[in-house]
Amino acid sequence: MCQLCEEATAVASGTDETAPVSSVRRGAASAGDLAAGPAAASAAQPAMPDGIGRPGRRTLIKGGHVLSMDSAVGNFATGDVLLEGSRIVEIAAKIDAPDAALIDATDKIVMPGFIDTHHHQFETALRSFLADAILINDGRPGSAFNYYEMILQKLSMVYRPEDVFVSELFGSIAQLDAGVTTVMDVSQIHHSPEHTDAAVAALRAAGRRAVLGYFEGWGAHAKYPDDAARIRRQHFASDDQLLSMVMGGEIYLPFHEAAWRVGRELNIPIALHVVGTFGMQPTFDQLAGEGKFGPDNIFIHMTGMSEFAWKATADAGAHVTFAVPIEMQMRHGTPPIQTALDLGLQPSLSTDVECTMTADMFTQMRGVLTLQRMLANEKALRGEDYPTLLTSLDAIRFATIEGARGLKLDHRTGSLTPGKQADIILLDAAALNVAPLNHVPGAVVTLMERSNVATVLVAGEVKKWQGQILGFDLPKLRRELEESRDHLFAAAGVERDLFRA
Repeated sequence: MCQLCEEATAVASGTDETAPVSSVRRGAASAGDLAAGPAAASAAQPAMPDGIGRPGRRTLIKGGHVLSMDSAVGNFATGDVLLEGSRIVEIAAKIDAPDAALIDATDKIVMPGFIDTHHHQFETALRSFLADAILINDGRPGSAFNYYEMILQKLSMVYRPEDVFVSELFGSIAQLDAGVTTVMDVSQIHHSPEHTDAAVAALRAAGRRAVLGYFEGWGAHAKYPDDAARIRRQHFASDDQLLSMVMGGEIYLPFHEAAWRVGRELNIPIALHVVGTFGMQPTFDQLAGEGKFGPDNIFIHMTGMSEFAWKATADAGAHVTFAVPIEMQMRHGTPPIQTALDLGLQPSLSTDVECTMTADMFTQMRGVLTLQRMLANEKALRGEDYPTLLTSLDAIRFATIEGARGLKLDHRTGSLTPGKQADIILLDAAALNVAPLNHVPGAVVTLMERSNVATVLVAGEVKKWQGQILGFDLPKLRRELEESRDHLFAAAGVERDLFRA
């Protein structure tokens, strides 16, 4: 076992979320020491109140525009949110807490952090490489660079555990910067137990809520799906931590039956890509006919599936997640948002692959909103009956509480609710691209982007403060990510042309 994996395993196997991870190493190059916590942060960080997030310490987020995403709590044009340690304890128009650390939320939208229910974080080193690509080669010259051949058959095959670690960590930090406090990491990179342990160590080092998607790996040392029990026992034995686990159950693999069985034996959700482009409809129909779907299933994309399978999905209470811009860009098929809504399914949103498009939820929310309204508006213009138009608030709901429900985390996160964990973001509503503020959900969805994310808390701990990520030497980490990228392209024999047509 490599040094990284031995030390990453030793760190990640504990249940103490505040345990230092500075012992994680990457051979001669130490990416892990970048995650040692706030003490390792670069100088010139803005000061913040002492003790935020500590057990028993109270924090008052005061005077913000509070968007709770909980109908029982309501929203407040001007309101306060009181935290104690990692949890929300009160939300009201005005809270008197003189002993609390104070976060001034004037001109800020205070809302739950975004939840990304499908993100291949191991591909962070390959960002933008396939910006113009489609899924599979259709024989045209322009599709020679396609996702299936370039990523799945070439570049992913040469990942070392240290490559997994640095991409997972950098991608996690970047999403924290964009206000994404929870992710399901679909890591189809489990070529060995060491690769898996490196992914877990990176997710833990990032310090945000994450669900490890234990999907397939390839090569002589791959242990999928049989290593699932070891992973669950070693890394996820406690339910009282930021990290949890989902079983990958891809139906295009010959051993998907075993993966589904293992997932259900371990009592964890089972997630899978469902894409008509890859010819999955007959297998999906068969599973539907056999009654194999359940509320523990998370179906990704759901493009090109039959009416029969869709009804079985809804009847089973399964969850669906869409990556709308990617699905339109890469030829997955038209995102079936209206099909889901017509069946009463409330989807979540996911960013998918950064080798093709950015991993922020503002892009996802605008994508789903404009697509659904375009399709509905076309019917209206033809004089046909048309479905209810999605609203900005619907898009935010998909990006928050519906994602939490899909990942079975809605008892902890997804809304500003007393008793839940304090996964909270403060968005700058006085910024040049937003002011003057006239409609909170509309501003979030139609005007904002990652630069508006001012402050981010995960379980009450500040991860981004007044526009600055805390706790990481980002220039050093970027250099290590670039070194990893250079290795991947060289090892896979893929030319890196910065201006490829």
